Amino acid sequence: MTKLPLTLYLAAPRGFCAGVVRAIKIVEQAIDKWGAPVYVRHEIVHNKFVVDGLREKGAVFVEELDECPDDRPVIFSAHGVPKSVPNAARVRNMTYVDATCPLVSKVHIEAERHNENGLQMVMIGHDGHPETVGTMGQLPAGEVLLVETASDVAKLDVRDPNKLAYITQTTLSIDDTAEIVAALKARFPAIIGPHKEDICYATTNRQEAVKEIAAKSDAILVIGAPNSSNTRRLVEVGAAAGCDYSHLVQRAKDIDWRALDGIKSLGLAAGASAPEVLVDEVIDAFRDRYDVTVELVETAKEHVEFKVPRILREPA
Repeated sequence: MTKLPLTLYLAAPRGFCAGVVRAIKIVEQAIDKWGAPVYVRHEIVHNKFVVDGLREKGAVFVEELDECPDDRPVIFSAHGVPKSVPNAARVRNMTYVDATCPLVSKVHIEAERHNENGLQMVMIGHDGHPETVGTMGQLPAGEVLLVETASDVAKLDVRDPNKLAYITQTTLSIDDTAEIVAALKARFPAIIGPHKEDICYATTNRQEAVKEIAAKSDAILVIGAPNSSNTRRLVEVGAAAGCDYSHLVQRAKDIDWRALDGIKSLGLAAGASAPEVLVDEVIDAFRDRYDVTVELVETAKEHVEFKVPRILREPA
């Protein structure tokens, strides 16, 4: 049977960012240093394939610190944790490694600095997301107010409109966040923003790449996990950029082939916690059904690297 031609526009950058690479490395090196099991509070990154692979090597994933024994190392996820978590680990004399992405830690430091200067914080983020919970947990209750949409800004009850600053989750939609920031500045002209954009380079680069492929593609697939904020934003960006079919898939088996019937071009992207092996798996699935021509659409080059914490670089 003759295969129909398909042009596959492969977004670049895609997949693992420096913070995810570092977090995975931290778990692997912790197992090498201390042996299994090593406990991880919350998924180290939001990707089932990655988490399952680390579980096979000896990582035990838990939701809360009280599920961990005192005598085994525990790792905090790349999304960051409230201050109460490392404080509790210290009280129990636990060995812990903080895998918080350095770009998330930067937002934590900003929040603390503004708090020390007497400013109340407004955080733009998703309620209940681990990164939002971790960032808000850097300061006492009531010091950080959460907004998710521009309409939330009108409902804010602030202590002093002249003593405000805002921070953002690192994995948000650039365009949606700009709309919320505009609403904040309109209502609170004195509000102070970050010196450098809180939305991280990897989120920004992946969204720009998806915008670039959207105009060329009959459909877009974004590889990643349903609980991954940056992945879900890529799906939304694809739709907002004009692609009628922009969907998330975790693996090749999740592809809805009937929905893709008749397409001549496909855009393919991957969230910041999706490994390249899953991208290859999806491309192979399309090669089985189509005569595929892959065109790389590269909008930026990334050279960022983060060191693992010192505790893992020291001998056991």
